[in-house]
Amino acid sequence: MSTIGKLANELNINVETIRYYERQGLIEQPVKPKTGYRDYTDAHKKQLTFIINAKALGFTLNEIQSLLLLSNDCVKVRSLGLKKLAVIRHKIKRLQKLEKVIVELTNYCELNEAVKPCPIIDALSD
Repeated sequence: MSTIGKLANELNINVETIRYYERQGLIEQPVKPKTGYRDYTDAHKKQLTFIINAKALGFTLNEIQSLLLLSNDCVKVRSLGLKKLAVIRHKIKRLQKLEKVIVELTNYCELNEAVKPCPIIDALSD
């Protein structure tokens, strides 16, 4: 067991982040004894680690809430995972298109350094 500060340090997150997750219902706040500090258990640490890792994979807090509620229903969790994968693949395609446009514009600028106005500025202004 540990205090919120120790737990935050262990997980390299802010104490306020833990409190926010408590307010959002993602983790349960331990009962505060009449004297002393709340004790956070390994179960809290495991839940917070899950949240941190899920966020790193791009899941929103609402999606994480759903994953936590569905933790015993692998079929539904898989479905949420596949939906997130589709969103990620769509973003990758958009980013690849964006990359192509920026490469073309910067190449055009490099070939035509003396051109006024700058082709990038011109293209973004249209």
